[in-house]
Amino acid sequence: MISVPAAAATRYTPRHALDLAATMAPHRRGVGDPTFRVDATGLWRVQVTPLGPVTLLLRQVVDGSVDAQAWGPGAAWAIEQVPALLGRHDDWSGLDLGAHPALAEVRRRAPGVRLGSSGLVFESLLPAVLEQKVTILEAHRAWYRLIRRHGESPPGPAPEGMLVPPGPERWRLVPSWGWHRAGVDPRRSRTAVTVAAVATSLDRPVDVAVTARRLQSLPGVGRWTAAEVTQRSHGDPDSVSVGDYHLAAQVGWALTGSPVDDDGMLELLEPFLGHRHRVVRLILGSGYRAPRRGPRMTIQDHRFH
Repeated sequence: MISVPAAAATRYTPRHALDLAATMAPHRRGVGDPTFRVDATGLWRVQVTPLGPVTLLLRQVVDGSVDAQAWGPGAAWAIEQVPALLGRHDDWSGLDLGAHPALAEVRRRAPGVRLGSSGLVFESLLPAVLEQKVTILEAHRAWYRLIRRHGESPPGPAPEGMLVPPGPERWRLVPSWGWHRAGVDPRRSRTAVTVAAVATSLDRPVDVAVTARRLQSLPGVGRWTAAEVTQRSHGDPDSVSVGDYHLAAQVGWALTGSPVDDDGMLELLEPFLGHRHRVVRLILGSGYRAPRRGPRMTIQDHRFH
């Protein structure tokens, strides 16, 4: 049990099925992410909120409710955000999967997957910049190195090894050799410093369309990066990560049995307009992997990661 009294706490009781691990999975940058931990106590997350750093602990109880505790200057902010973070406003009822029985079966078996809204744009933007045009392994390695070098100890009883990521001002002070040592090339490091300079304005509460436009107006931030951010910051149900190295082919294989390019992916997802990210989550979460050749999607594994 946690012996340090929480600065703020709540119990969130969802109106729908909730898979805590699957819903929170997009906020984790690999299994070694120093800002995210799952242990016997629950799911831990450390972050920088508009009110300061916070350690957040989420624990799902028998009835499906989630007990949330938070420590640090940002505790009240984080606790207030918990329902949105866990997908309170995420409504799948308008998604018609009648023409795709395999996807419908994935959803039937995983009804607790929700698109949550962190309410923080810059938090997702910096790691998304690191993931541009490199393998996910390279990006995660850079993220871990940077956090371990420049992160700070979290408030409260966070597990050993967890670190709060730097705030925007600290990111701007990372020297060029610091980025290089972490494996980040000059193009991405310039973008990171640029977005850090306008982080405050990015985190002002506005709707997803305005946020996406603001992001894509920044040098070095394109459609793929903006989508990766709004999927997490706003729980955007319709954004598609156009430009992803693997995604288009995987969607094509799943829906038609053949790989497609980005234009083909968007054409295939057109019938799901308004829910395209939900459909992508179902495909990625199904465990389906593109065969060398063969039929369209069949159910192989129903766990979301």
